[in-house]
Amino acid sequence: MSDFLLIHGTGHGAWCWRDLIEALEALGHTARAIDLPCHGDDQTPLGDATLDSYADAILAAIDTPVILVGHSMGGFPITQAAVREPAKVRHLVYLCAYVPGPGKSLVEMRRAWPEQPLADAFEMSADQTAFAFKDDLLEGKLYQDCPEAVAYARANLCWEPARPSRTPVSGQPSSPATYIRCTRDQAIPPAYQAEMAKGCTARIDIDTGHSPFFANPAGLAQRLDQIAKTARALK
Repeated sequence: MSDFLLIHGTGHGAWCWRDLIEALEALGHTARAIDLPCHGDDQTPLGDATLDSYADAILAAIDTPVILVGHSMGGFPITQAAVREPAKVRHLVYLCAYVPGPGKSLVEMRRAWPEQPLADAFEMSADQTAFAFKDDLLEGKLYQDCPEAVAYARANLCWEPARPSRTPVSGQPSSPATYIRCTRDQAIPPAYQAEMAKGCTARIDIDTGHSPFFANPAGLAQRLDQIAKTARALK
């Protein structure tokens, strides 16, 4: 079976993948998640985080080639990792994630679409070096179809360093890629996801909001299992 490495999005950590890891293991796969610098249990100071330090953490966690899954903001660090060491990445999976455009930062990608559901969703730190989701918008933007996850997320969400989001990736990856579009997403418009997915090898839809790992972990695991089977066929 396949080895999955799961990379979280803005303000999240390895904690958000708990249900999906169990669902993937039930299908016979190996699944792991890491905390990017400044997230979860990682104690890196917010000012020290860069897009390359995110990629460093991903690459350090890979011994043999993996299916690399990035959620939301995580599309940028998984791409940077695949650009730097393509031999470590069997397949890229963008889970309602930003697919980096040439020369564009995540901030620029977010602003590139006419519809802006996250325009007022963040608060900035006093020194402008980090940002966080506004508490009163969590359920509506991120967890509208999994309200039971809100308290768990609220206890674990953290500040997101701003510098990685202002940095473009350093090239275009050669790894095959699949986009999983969340058709009821209230954070990244599904139409924008469909547009970004055009740059991938394939696209699969799942009928959830922005957090399918909470809303439908079994259904998400089935889609990842499908991707794994395709990746093996292409090997």
